Amino acid sequence: MEKIYLAIPLLLLFSAVVTGLFGRYIGRVGAHRIAILGVLTSFILSIVVIKHIIFDGAPVYNETVYVWMVSGGVRFEIGFLIDELTALMMGVVTFVSFMVHIYTIGYMNDDPGYQRFFSYIALFTFSMLMLVMSNNFLQLFFGWEAVGLVSYLLIGFWYQRETAILANLKAFLINRVGDFGFLLGIAVVLVYAGSLDYAEVFANSGSMASQTISIFWGAEWDVITVITILLFIGAMGKSAQFPLHVWLPDSMEGPTPISALIHAATMVTAGIFMVARMSPLYELSETTLGFILVIGSITALFMGFLGLIQHDIKRVVAYSTLSQLGYMTVALGASAYGAAIFHLMTHAFFKALLFLAAGSVIIAMHHEQDMRRMGGLKKYMPITHWTSLIGCLALIGFPFFSGFFSKDSIIGAVQYSELGAANIAYVALLAGVFVTALYSFRMYFLVFHAGERMDEHTRSHLRETPWVVTLPLILLAVPSVFSGFVFEPVVFGEFFDRSIYVADSHNVLAGLGSTFEGIGGFVSHALAGPVVYLALAGVVTAYLIYIVKPQFAADMQQQFPFLYKIMDNKYYMDYLYLNVFAGAGRITGRVLWKLGDVIAIDGFVVNGSARVVGWFSAALRRLQTGYLYHYAFAMIAGMMVLVSMFVIKGLL
Repeated sequence: MEKIYLAIPLLLLFSAVVTGLFGRYIGRVGAHRIAILGVLTSFILSIVVIKHIIFDGAPVYNETVYVWMVSGGVRFEIGFLIDELTALMMGVVTFVSFMVHIYTIGYMNDDPGYQRFFSYIALFTFSMLMLVMSNNFLQLFFGWEAVGLVSYLLIGFWYQRETAILANLKAFLINRVGDFGFLLGIAVVLVYAGSLDYAEVFANSGSMASQTISIFWGAEWDVITVITILLFIGAMGKSAQFPLHVWLPDSMEGPTPISALIHAATMVTAGIFMVARMSPLYELSETTLGFILVIGSITALFMGFLGLIQHDIKRVVAYSTLSQLGYMTVALGASAYGAAIFHLMTHAFFKALLFLAAGSVIIAMHHEQDMRRMGGLKKYMPITHWTSLIGCLALIGFPFFSGFFSKDSIIGAVQYSELGAANIAYVALLAGVFVTALYSFRMYFLVFHAGERMDEHTRSHLRETPWVVTLPLILLAVPSVFSGFVFEPVVFGEFFDRSIYVADSHNVLAGLGSTFEGIGGFVSHALAGPVVYLALAGVVTAYLIYIVKPQFAADMQQQFPFLYKIMDNKYYMDYLYLNVFAGAGRITGRVLWKLGDVIAIDGFVVNGSARVVGWFSAALRRLQTGYLYHYAFAMIAGMMVLVSMFVIKGLL
């Protein structure tokens, strides 16, 4: 099996190199054939791994593939850890990437960067696989930074657009903030555990939990709390948690296929996966778990609010991603790691579906993305319409769709958490259910059902998109409906017992799972709570506002202009970063330049030393007059000084 493990990421690296370096020679058809063959083979091999590890119950594979360096007794190496968590992530990543590869043929058909785009998405998938397959922090950091680098290239793929360049710079810089914390966390792990290998670090976690570290002002912090918070700061950047979320909506400047790949299965899920992988560390710090719970709650609710006022169809789905990542983060904070990963899986399917469906609409509308210029597309695009409806129903957690099982598991698990912030998180998640249904079906009704608002030229050319676009929609719709039915063994069973550690006092999923039995019991339990009814209320509210009385939304905007302005400016987070943090940095730089460069270095050291030399030289020039009597006078004066010194010395 080791050869299969190696082949899965290396096939994607090979296709990325070939299509990137030799794209002009193999042509457009050759490029997409090589890229699709590579990701398809990786997907098939991932299914083999799933069968081997999950269904056949094979032992966990944890081996070193290549030793890069040994320094001071610390091994820097490439290695794979293949267990149930890894196998599940490999299957999700390669399947969604395969769908995106097929879809790209239709979406990027006329783009001059066709071969380059296939190279990038293959490299993106390779980077994510190296991240999830790693068995040590060095390789984890490599994959972590690689997905960040390739996302920079993909968000700014259309580099002729100034907005795309600004968006990829924003994503790169915001992630540098999170990655600085992540790197510090790895450094503290190395100092206190003496190793970068997961197994060795987890084995030493107990001793680390008993140690403290002085950070500032003499305050003592638990080492394990410092490590987990620093690592989570990295996750806040990658998985776009408040307040490091601002880059994700702007990533919509990239082509739609990469929006689907970033939001569904690669970069933004890296932080969620990392925290779940590090569960033996996080379970030792309730302080960190409470912090994660609060951050996830804020993201889940307040990012959902912003989806209510967006007019760009892709940005609505983008803010939905932010909100759903908040749900996953809350689950991590509540120690419901299995529910978080399960929601990551179901979300990957229906979010990829929604993004690709949005792209299908954009193609049909001649790259128009404003929902105010759409409407009535149901009769023109039946496949896109029905698959979009499936994606929306899965997103809001409609009964028997995949999101129903994963989202309800998270909300139910939070009820059983004994952390101090659990009650606040529970209320935020319930409110988020209503908000999610409202913005999801606002989008659905405005695009597919409200009156036609496009121009006549666009209307006359409206038709369903080609099969290379609609086929991935259909294939993604299937798991968006049915993947939730495996919830019982994955969330409440022993599926992750070899991958994830949960302390007995934090085992909220065990408490939730004891309240029902089977799918019927889960549905009955869900129907007895408020979640389904809040989602239904959101759908009905969206119908009343955007179909029955479409003027109501505009009236509300006029009634509450202050609230709308705050939301339209995205809570002024961009203003804060640009004018406070970046502005303060510019002012500090200007002051240091004035005091340091202009006054101290240029004025005092460089120009000052030159002025001293000039002054001294000018003084010496005055002594060199060229007149003999001046020199004779100087010699006589000098002789008198010497004689005076000898006389005085003799008298003393």
